[in-house]
Amino acid sequence: MTEIRLASLQGGAITFGSDAIDAFRQTLRGDVCLPNEPGYDEARTIWNAMIDRHPGAVVRCKGAADIMRAVGFARDHGVLLAVRGGGHNIAGNAVCEGGLLIDLSLMRSVRIDPRNRTARVEPGATLGEFDKEAQAFGLATPLGINSTTGVAGLTLGGGFGWLSRKLGLAADNLISADVVTADGGLVRASEAEEADLLWALRGGGANFGVVSSFEFRLHPVGPMVLAGLIIHPFARANELLAGYRDIAAKAPDELTIWVVLRQAPPLPFLPVEMHGKEIVAFAVCYTGGEDEGNRALEPLRALGEPVADVIGMQPFASWQSAFDPLLTPGAYNYWKSHNFAELGDGLLDTLVSHMKSLPTGESEIFIGQLGGATSRVAVDATAFPHRDARFVMNVHTRWRDRGDEQRATSWARRLFAETAK
Repeated sequence: MTEIRLASLQGGAITFGSDAIDAFRQTLRGDVCLPNEPGYDEARTIWNAMIDRHPGAVVRCKGAADIMRAVGFARDHGVLLAVRGGGHNIAGNAVCEGGLLIDLSLMRSVRIDPRNRTARVEPGATLGEFDKEAQAFGLATPLGINSTTGVAGLTLGGGFGWLSRKLGLAADNLISADVVTADGGLVRASEAEEADLLWALRGGGANFGVVSSFEFRLHPVGPMVLAGLIIHPFARANELLAGYRDIAAKAPDELTIWVVLRQAPPLPFLPVEMHGKEIVAFAVCYTGGEDEGNRALEPLRALGEPVADVIGMQPFASWQSAFDPLLTPGAYNYWKSHNFAELGDGLLDTLVSHMKSLPTGESEIFIGQLGGATSRVAVDATAFPHRDARFVMNVHTRWRDRGDEQRATSWARRLFAETAK
């Protein structure tokens, strides 16, 4: 008889006979995948190649009952447990070494109620899948900017994107959630029942149970929005960033401007001589009329002569996936992040200085604009505490060769430490 070893919560491992695993399998609509079985590598592999963990077994769930039984199995036997939603997890918490992995990636249903403007979304769904369903009715909710990101992890952490300054965080638009708790039971968290649990799920992270279904509030958006890029050479970076800071302070809620400092990828609208050179890129989305949007963009366009201005009307769903080619799965990633109430001169000097030692061609410094509706929610109304943040800075290091890891992670840590002062 084959034996299976699963990591325990106390350290060490617990041994199960194949008959015990087979009996567990029989209780599921989904399946249990063991190492070397079909589906195992697909289930354990997440977006960030830096995370290469091997769970002892994977439960590929197909519904809430499967999640309940998997949680119950882990609890009854004291087994280490991890939960994988969309699989875009950067830090790697979605996979455990040697333990039991609850894989929700097969649960991808998105059901839109256009009359009540709500969506019921399963935890394996991605942003792109959500957007495509909702945009069929001219609706959306605030999500992230990479269509392969999972809805579940993004929402539970707060979740911001192009619509957040106008409509709030993803978590602010969470109406209810069905949650499998640590005792293996299923509860609905809403304003009317289990309200304290709903409060925690709105930005408190994956600490309170396994969500089997999310209910979101939807809003009329698009289908066309004014969006695109304005790209400048890096030589005027300090001046451009100071100008951006002033423009962002006066921007209407409908306008979101993010900054990307990086080496220029070989985009077709950039001169060939710019490819691989440092740039300042302004990424823009205006969720209103085209004429009003172009008027709102006049101060940004007045900052100087760019090498490219490719802002125009385009489908919202297309803009939501515009950065996907730069964020494909399979690369090694190490990210650090700060929230800021303001962008001081010293901070901008530090960012510009660190661009001189960019560790790889795919690494970047990203500044996301917050404020607007995200700051008009009381700090104690949800578990998301950063309501005073007007900007978020993400340090994205990304590389393909394992030999670049030390250089990339050291650069990110140095920049993170210096911008924390």
